[in-house]
Amino acid sequence: MATRLNFRLDAQATGSRARAATFRTLHNEVQTPLFMPVGTQATVKAQLPQTLEDAGTQILLVNTYHLLLRPGPEVFRRTGGIHGFMSWKRSVLTDSGGFQIFSLPHSRAMSEEGAVFQSYLDGKTILLSPEVSIETQKAIGGDVMMALDHCIASTADEAAARAALGVTHRWAARSLAARGDSPQSMFGIVQGALFKELRRESAACLSEMPFDGFAVGGLAVGEGKSEREDVCEFTAQLLPEDKPRYLMGVGTPLDILEAVHRGVDMFDCIMPTQLAQRGAAFTSRGFLQMRRGVYKFSEEKLDPTCACPTCARYSRAYLHHLTKTSETLGWQLLGKHNIHFYHQLMREIRESILADSFLDLYREKRAFLHESDLDNPIRAQKPKRTKLHTLGNYEVHIAWEGFASIRQISSGEIMHSRTPPMEEATRLYIEQSSLAGRVQLAASENPESAAPLVIWDVGLGAAANAMAAILCYEEQATSGPVRPLRIISFENDLDSLRLAFRHSRDFPYLRHSGPAGILKDGAWQSRRHAGLSWLLLPGDFLETMSIAPVPPDLIFYDMFSTKTSGDQWTLNAFRELFEACAGRAAELFTYTCSTANRAALLAAGFYVARGRNAGEKLETTIALTPAARRASSSCRYELLTPDWLEKWQRSGAKFPGELPTNQYTSFEQVIRGHAQFHPER
Repeated sequence: MATRLNFRLDAQATGSRARAATFRTLHNEVQTPLFMPVGTQATVKAQLPQTLEDAGTQILLVNTYHLLLRPGPEVFRRTGGIHGFMSWKRSVLTDSGGFQIFSLPHSRAMSEEGAVFQSYLDGKTILLSPEVSIETQKAIGGDVMMALDHCIASTADEAAARAALGVTHRWAARSLAARGDSPQSMFGIVQGALFKELRRESAACLSEMPFDGFAVGGLAVGEGKSEREDVCEFTAQLLPEDKPRYLMGVGTPLDILEAVHRGVDMFDCIMPTQLAQRGAAFTSRGFLQMRRGVYKFSEEKLDPTCACPTCARYSRAYLHHLTKTSETLGWQLLGKHNIHFYHQLMREIRESILADSFLDLYREKRAFLHESDLDNPIRAQKPKRTKLHTLGNYEVHIAWEGFASIRQISSGEIMHSRTPPMEEATRLYIEQSSLAGRVQLAASENPESAAPLVIWDVGLGAAANAMAAILCYEEQATSGPVRPLRIISFENDLDSLRLAFRHSRDFPYLRHSGPAGILKDGAWQSRRHAGLSWLLLPGDFLETMSIAPVPPDLIFYDMFSTKTSGDQWTLNAFRELFEACAGRAAELFTYTCSTANRAALLAAGFYVARGRNAGEKLETTIALTPAARRASSSCRYELLTPDWLEKWQRSGAKFPGELPTNQYTSFEQVIRGHAQFHPER
């Protein structure tokens, strides 16, 4: 059957379902197998369009849902479509918004007509129907449009999967009708979760419709790797041989290799740039994490067999430095390499299919695509001694970089797992809070009459944060007058500090009179600096908070994660903490960047800002009371903007776990109505 794409099957590998094909879009000839970088909002993050073109990108994927909201279809109509808008000469595939329907379960209402959303930009109600989706895609002007589908979790039960399948098929017919005589191509999306009979029904139903290609949808949304591969292979063989087959949202280079082997032609995924932002790269020597100290002095190029601009010019040492300092250039350079790596893999796969040597290439690539750095194997731990030091529920952990930290045995959580304790404490708590500047006084000020600065150290642990504050204060006191500093630490189990203190050779910052005083008496007063004191309040934080002698100015919130200390990260906990601030200009600093925790902080009354990176976390979190937000010093913080609400909308943990469902609506109103997102009020 002729299609708008003039699809031609060029070759199929012996002993495999892998195939090479050619088709023609409105803008260029396309050769498969191919990978499509994801340009969600008409841009691939940190990459220039020219960079993508130079790397060999044939088709770029953009997100209809986001472009519907901003800049909106009218912008594309007036500017002649997305190609001129973003200066992109090759093909564009527009998704339909079906995945957003799946990923925003608490933020939309489903009906046969479509899905009703609230815009994360202005709160307006929007109906995303097949007709709206296709009209938006026509306005965007992509070469390939996707029919609107009803995606559900791949692990859904059969009844739910069958109901969603019926909607998908009816919406597919409506999507085709909405296309009309547009020259743009359109793909249907096969659904059916993990049920083969439903997949068979879906493929049969959609194949009867005049689509120009077909996508395998509903995978990479909850199932295991083997399940995904089995369903992918089963579905692909049900689809017409004379049209393209597209596996949506997958995946790693190895995932793609396996899917090509099973008969798929087209792929998309955010991994190349998302992982680059985290310092990771796919190479011919395995998967590299550039944060590792092993690359600090490495003059080698990133990938010895790669000819991309990053590998041609920059060393691993430089890329390591950019990653450790969270410089955007590191994200850009690693992303450029990863995209080039994906495209080069696809070119090699195609060449092997045409030469009928795919299985040889398949075996060769599988040998390293699943491995970490083959030249510098990662060891989980490099202990200095064979004897393991433990106390109660804690043990001394030696990281492969050589520094010591404390690990909780029952949960496996490590305090400061990727960065030395004092380095992380200084970077995350001392420097971000500008503690050095806060304790300084003008030469004319009297330290005895100055109001003390109060730090609440929530989660004492092995005392790294408290000791970082004490050492900062002592350093400032040697150069001029300082105001009094009172540190109040909260901890329900002192064994972690006791263990670290016993092994102060590994924890040299504890060679100080402060920790000894805290462990012996629960309090410490500096002999050298009359204004410096430290108090311990043992027990559960939510119970001891009320007996703290003074409210805080700064809060270092460093509890174990929600998995281990769930009660300390709830909406109620943050509400109690907000009340305990007693209207003061208090600022909270914490290592988490969890969307759920940020939402709970907002609902409790705090303003929330992005904090600097810590360890492998690209962001941490800062929270401010309203009085702190009004202070002139708050301008140095990057408050979350209304754009953050988009991420919150998509989050699977949008509402606190302890919140009754009948309070979801009021909680959402609180978040959306927060003054932080309405500065004009």
